[in-house]
Amino acid sequence: MTKEDAIEELMYQSGRHENFENERWKNGFLGQLRPFKGILHEKNYHLIMQALKVLAPEFEKEFIDKRIIASVWGICHLGRMWALYPEGMLQSNKLINDPQIEQIDDWIVNLSYTAFCLLDGTGTKEAFWDYDNKK
Repeated sequence: MTKEDAIEELMYQSGRHENFENERWKNGFLGQLRPFKGILHEKNYHLIMQALKVLAPEFEKEFIDKRIIASVWGICHLGRMWALYPEGMLQSNKLINDPQIEQIDDWIVNLSYTAFCLLDGTGTKEAFWDYDNKK
């Protein structure tokens, strides 16, 4: 996966890619939640983490491509709003069950921690420690 491939992957996963008719958009991390069809696709989580591994050197730069930050922030923020909050669309409409809530919470916690570590300069070993040790 190249840098541009990784950015494109994040954009599809976050629903920020302009090609919203593409299956990658519709079934991406956020796309799978709206409308929610009762299934969480674990491959999305892994694709995001793979993209972050490719993009880790970008986080060391003084200026980071807005597409990267906006995509990661969107995945984490909107994923929380839609799936994890009781007043969010999935819980308030009783569309998501407790194990799914726990699963998406775990993914979002890992994604946000990874992004934090990369931004903070903590290093890739710490940033991906949890992900690499749960496989």
